[in-house]
Amino acid sequence: MSSAAAITGPDRQRALEAFYYREARLLDNRQYRQWLELVSPDIRYVLPARVNSQVDNRLRGQEPMISVEAELEGADSMGCPLREESYMHLMLRVERAYKINSWSENPPARTRRIVGNIELMARSGDELSVVSNFHLYYARPGSDSCIYAGQRRDLLLASGEQFTLQRREVILDYADINLPTLGLLF
Repeated sequence: MSSAAAITGPDRQRALEAFYYREARLLDNRQYRQWLELVSPDIRYVLPARVNSQVDNRLRGQEPMISVEAELEGADSMGCPLREESYMHLMLRVERAYKINSWSENPPARTRRIVGNIELMARSGDELSVVSNFHLYYARPGSDSCIYAGQRRDLLLASGEQFTLQRREVILDYADINLPTLGLLF
């Protein structure tokens, strides 16, 4: 039996998947206030910068040689994250979306999120460490469409079959940033 199977059973896995599918639906339907109800007031929402680092040949034959972790610049490293937000930041962004003078999203973008590879990595009491992958299709009238892809590393607080998002780290897959915005909720 794998370690992930020991952490969760089929019912818990379905509940986790249902949480992520609901979250994607709320964001795609621009129901941002309802999405915010899934978020803990203590949220830490981070989008680390990613550098194109050279392979460290001294680590030849070892997994850290080509580790994704070596490419990330977040609050815990020497670099600067692209975004690091608290609940207050997220709440202000949500409320701004409903303002008549929200020019940056007028007309609003059309998005479609596909979330998959949802995997419970660790469990400690009510805290669940979950990794998922996503594709986000972004279309805005008058602009080119694009696809965002990446991984999300979440810390969820579980209360029965209900979950609250406590921490999210979004790892975007890109080599160069030529995307229309990084102001999306992933």
